[in-house]
Amino acid sequence: MSLRIGVDLGGTKAEAVVVRLLPAGQPPAVLARLRRPTQRDRGYEALVELVAQLILDVAQQAGLSASHLPPVGVGMPGGITRAGVVKNSNTTCLNGRMFRQDLRARLQHEVVFANDANCFALAEAVFGAGRGHRLVFGVILGTGVGGGIVCTSPEGRSATWDGPQGIAGEWGHVSLDPQAGLSCYCGRRGCVETYLSGPALAARYVALGGAPQPLVELAKTPDDPRFQDVMTEAAGYFGRALATVLNILDPDVVVLGGGVSKLPMFYEAGRREVQKWLFSDELTTPIVQHQIGDSAGVLGAALLPA
Repeated sequence: MSLRIGVDLGGTKAEAVVVRLLPAGQPPAVLARLRRPTQRDRGYEALVELVAQLILDVAQQAGLSASHLPPVGVGMPGGITRAGVVKNSNTTCLNGRMFRQDLRARLQHEVVFANDANCFALAEAVFGAGRGHRLVFGVILGTGVGGGIVCTSPEGRSATWDGPQGIAGEWGHVSLDPQAGLSCYCGRRGCVETYLSGPALAARYVALGGAPQPLVELAKTPDDPRFQDVMTEAAGYFGRALATVLNILDPDVVVLGGGVSKLPMFYEAGRREVQKWLFSDELTTPIVQHQIGDSAGVLGAALLPA
């Protein structure tokens, strides 16, 4: 009963693990792991099949039978309404679909779902950079921008806070400029995600006259004047947006994850910009990089059925 399967369904890759849960505070033992491209442009049915087959294959890799799967947790972009319909996902083919029910039917097995940022925050709160803190705000800065809130009881039990609409922590869709801001897939303008996601930063570099290239390549040339301009702008947006979260939530720690979070700007200039907008004369909340790495989301998903 200590075995779990976790799945992290991201915008570019899907990852699955089989883990054995260990005593409190210890990261789970990973028995098997698989990663595959999401290929979300292939459409909804292909995505359901991809996730189902990934679960079956990682179970087989761990020596488990498809007819006797352990509990399964899935972290995914967006949320699920009370009726079971996916909403607010930047993997847009999921929106309006009954993903939870369809995956359960395909596997003939119960599956627990949560927002991918919540899974990231849960793993970091239990095993990583948020361990020992009562209130953790976990931030995803990657293909999209998301957030998750984890509360830990005095007895040491950690749980995500979802809210009645299932949107708690969604700072990526706070609008910084609802009139003239960039268009977002959600239908609004000026969302944080349109300024701080990886694709948004790379697009801004091109708009300033740079050659198109992935953000990971741009980060290798930090002295590039255009890239420095992009980072200066991004620090300002980051400060305004995150200060809004801190003014409302005042968490004990902010943990940044996702590929974009590797940029030093967030922990230096970004932190100074947060201070400018904070409703306080001091900023004592640590803003730290994740400790678990790219697997935080999938490990958090494995904790969901626990």
